[in-house]
Amino acid sequence: MNISMPYDGCLTAEQFLFYEMRIVSKLYLENKSVEDIIEYVKRDNLFQYPTERMINRLTRACYKRLASLGNNKLVYEMATAPVEEAKQINLYAMMRYNRLIREYMEGIVGEKYRQQDFSYTKKDINMFFSRLQEQNDDVAAWSDQTIIKLKQVLTRCLIETGMLDGVKDTTLNPILISGKLETGIRENNDLTALAAFNCFR
Repeated sequence: MNISMPYDGCLTAEQFLFYEMRIVSKLYLENKSVEDIIEYVKRDNLFQYPTERMINRLTRACYKRLASLGNNKLVYEMATAPVEEAKQINLYAMMRYNRLIREYMEGIVGEKYRQQDFSYTKKDINMFFSRLQEQNDDVAAWSDQTIIKLKQVLTRCLIETGMLDGVKDTTLNPILISGKLETGIRENNDLTALAAFNCFR
């Protein structure tokens, strides 16, 4: 990941999108353009949204996440692997695509796993955002509502991947990384990402 990449609050709208990522990854593997994929999704109402309003944006977000993986084997696993493994791959795709989630997963969650400190409270996520707001003018300009929403999305990512049992849980679960994800991360020579999945071998 390029650390000069700006912080982006787009997660407030894009969120985890696991179901959508499963659909788009299958079409991505057919070498369809993002425009073609959008048309497919709309035509057959694949996302089953009540309106088409968000389809363009969220399909593009899924496409960019998949492209950011830089590894078609991982895209294939995103499309076909068991849910638990595919959710980890989706989180990794989010880390590759969004600087905020990358720094959170490595700097907070990864460090807790490294230190075998499984406590997890609102204080951890609050301190992360306070530090970012002090260090970065763009983040400092985000509204309180944006910050609240981003905290909810980050927490939801941990729940979706089994790192937390629920919103009010205060203990991180020491997960096992998917073997396919570990292989993909190593193929990408992206070794710092391993800590976010409790992998230190």
